[in-house]
Amino acid sequence: MLPWLALGAFILAALAIDLVVGARRPASHRAHSLRRALVWSIVWTAIGAGFAAVLYAFDGREAAESYLAGFLIEKSLSLDNLFVFAVLFTFLAVPEDDRRRVLLYGVGGAIVLRGLFILAGAAALDAFAFMPYVLGGLLAFTALKIARHGGEQVDPERTLAMRVLRRLAPGATPAASALVMVAVFDLMFAIDSIPAIFAVTRDTFVVFAANAFSLLGMVSLFFLLEGMMERFRHLHFGLAAILGWVAAKLLLEDVWHPPIALTLAVIAGALATAALTSVLAERRDRARRARPVSYGA
Repeated sequence: MLPWLALGAFILAALAIDLVVGARRPASHRAHSLRRALVWSIVWTAIGAGFAAVLYAFDGREAAESYLAGFLIEKSLSLDNLFVFAVLFTFLAVPEDDRRRVLLYGVGGAIVLRGLFILAGAAALDAFAFMPYVLGGLLAFTALKIARHGGEQVDPERTLAMRVLRRLAPGATPAASALVMVAVFDLMFAIDSIPAIFAVTRDTFVVFAANAFSLLGMVSLFFLLEGMMERFRHLHFGLAAILGWVAAKLLLEDVWHPPIALTLAVIAGALATAALTSVLAERRDRARRARPVSYGA
């Protein structure tokens, strides 16, 4: 119980710090604002990754490696989620200061929601022997869906949640509408991400810690990535590869138990490949646009 209380207290304190940092008005110069977002994104990511050392000291290498793999999976999935939020905020014309508050409240709600999902998922895995195959199938379907359609932008107007919201609260402010939609998308993202980390470990403390730490610093990371969606055009292929890998782990767990180190290598390799191909594609497009147009006689 003490580790849970200590983790909960730390997460609450971190959210309070994130609230103070995120509530500040952005610097007048955009470069200063981006620099601050970059610094805080690095700080929160380093803190999240550093928790693996704490687990290593108190619970051994296996727990530390499982946490680190889960943290990387959840952090990489959160990047895709942030791009969806960027489209949503632009569609609803949410002011920048309101975006910060909506994101922070959304992160707090997501931590609570995922905690409940983790407890329910752990209980289901313990009670039903077939659940790993159900979760593996869900992840395989999600991987295929992301690979085929992950590069397409979400149209909030076409979602069921937005149509219901328009009908029930036609006069809702952009910030209120965004908060409701962020909560809905958080629910959808949790359904995809929670099975992924259960493929790595069934330790509920490690699963929750990886989820909670991956969500910290989302406000800063959002503003860092908001204008860079085109530069990560192949991210969905990397995410699909990661989810496909963990789906295979679940579906084949009775006959195949790959080491955690191999999972870490697959995650790092998939993300690095997606980033590299995205950069090369952007450079190719820039070169094509800069090429002088020749007109025939």
